[in-house]
Amino acid sequence: MRSWKTTVAGICMILVAVGNATKALVDNDPSTVPSWEVTITAVMAGIGLIVAKDATVGGTGTVPP
Repeated sequence: MRSWKTTVAGICMILVAVGNATKALVDNDPSTVPSWEVTITAVMAGIGLIVAKDATVGGTGTVPP
């Protein structure tokens, strides 16, 4: 985890995407089906946010000599 702000945003994005897909699967309405393309794209974007670094975090993560 490089930055808590982008990590939280990524986790929230993944939870919303999976929650929406789950809701479409279990709502007992055969006309609603989850959009797997959107779900997979949102999960991949969430993973990208988890491994990203905020602009306000300085440095490269290494200690200078």
